[in-house]
Amino acid sequence: MYPAELVKPMREDLTNVGFEELHTIADVDAAIAKEGTTLVVVNSVCGCAAANARPGAKTSLQNAKKPDHIVTVFAGVDKEAVNKAREYMIPFPPSSPCMALFKNGELVHMLERHHIEGRPAEMIAENLTDAYNEHC
Repeated sequence: MYPAELVKPMREDLTNVGFEELHTIADVDAAIAKEGTTLVVVNSVCGCAAANARPGAKTSLQNAKKPDHIVTVFAGVDKEAVNKAREYMIPFPPSSPCMALFKNGELVHMLERHHIEGRPAEMIAENLTDAYNEHC
């Protein structure tokens, strides 16, 4: 588990723009069960989360259509919440960072780590906004 002081700025990178942190299994279940669309970002301490994933997720929210709910879990910190979120992402294998869009509890779009790593934040944001335009 990562020290709280290490991950604090990485958490705040998303919470400062409105992402709700999910820390427990119950938090994840409640978030996924909400009506409408929910973006789940599995946050991470890795460089691709800082350079690509978080900036891409934040930029995507500038789109006219966007998810009704935006939430995040932190890999390596909130283990039970992350594992529960990943259960909802099956059949995709666990990866972090990653992003999943749910509509009325159903997974409708997935960005795995290999879609994020090495790609600019703008490309990630474009991928997400295309999903928002289709599903939100």
